[in-house]
Amino acid sequence: MCGIVGLFAKSSELESSLGEHLAAMLSQMSDRGPDSAGVAVYRDPAPDGSSKLTLQSADRLEDWDALGRELEKAFGDSSEPAVRGNHAVFVVGAEAGDVEPWIRAAHPELRVMSAGRMIEIYKETGRPERFVEQFDLASLSGTHALGHTRMATESRVTTQGSHPFSTGLDVCLVHNGSLSNHNRLRERLRREGIDFQTDNDTEVAAGYLAWRLREGASLEQALDGCLEDLDGFYTFLVGTIDGFAVLRDPIACKPAVLAETDDWVAMASEWRAIAELPGAEDARSWEPAPGVVYAWERAKV
Repeated sequence: MCGIVGLFAKSSELESSLGEHLAAMLSQMSDRGPDSAGVAVYRDPAPDGSSKLTLQSADRLEDWDALGRELEKAFGDSSEPAVRGNHAVFVVGAEAGDVEPWIRAAHPELRVMSAGRMIEIYKETGRPERFVEQFDLASLSGTHALGHTRMATESRVTTQGSHPFSTGLDVCLVHNGSLSNHNRLRERLRREGIDFQTDNDTEVAAGYLAWRLREGASLEQALDGCLEDLDGFYTFLVGTIDGFAVLRDPIACKPAVLAETDDWVAMASEWRAIAELPGAEDARSWEPAPGVVYAWERAKV
């Protein structure tokens, strides 16, 4: 079944309380996805020439400070780790395309959840309410964010199999639905140089978008391509460094609601999540049409 939420701040006041509102929205989707939860938050851009990476360890006693010293030795500059749960965010004075392969080679026991300039991804098994507390979600500020609560109907309940999935810099995707041609598409994308860490069909959709964007497509063009190349039923919420976009398949059997005020744009699988937001009673709300891309972006960072 699964639940999706997304929030795009149009005012600085909402940016400062983004995590608080995202936490409330995510908790409302708990009964749609009690197995695991995850969020992607766009915040605190790394300086030019630097990159931000979110890492996850199965070891809750992971020595993140030691890894920071290794990163500083390898790349000359690394921030102190910002630890949330069993995840840690590092800002490294090098391009993500250089740092990410180094981490995968030097520390295969760690998982790179996200890489880029602004994105931070946190995800874990267990009920969404527990996730909100474990990662102190309400304390986060940011420009925009998206989240997912998962009911695992086709694969095991694992941290890796949880959403969001990120296969490109500052790009991520959450998905409600199922793809029927993901195995064939996965092999095609591997030949194009896209790497996958799980057997989840949503990661294939994320990889498809990363490939199309890498090849020069706009986000809208990449999503339009999904209508031709992805078989199945789905509601996608895609995050980028500039904003987010929503797409439902041409049949649109999975639920979705959009709403907008002067202060925010929100998306959710059900209205009750949006109802948690300030001013929701006065928002313009609608059901996104099948096969239509809806996107909101801010000035380039």
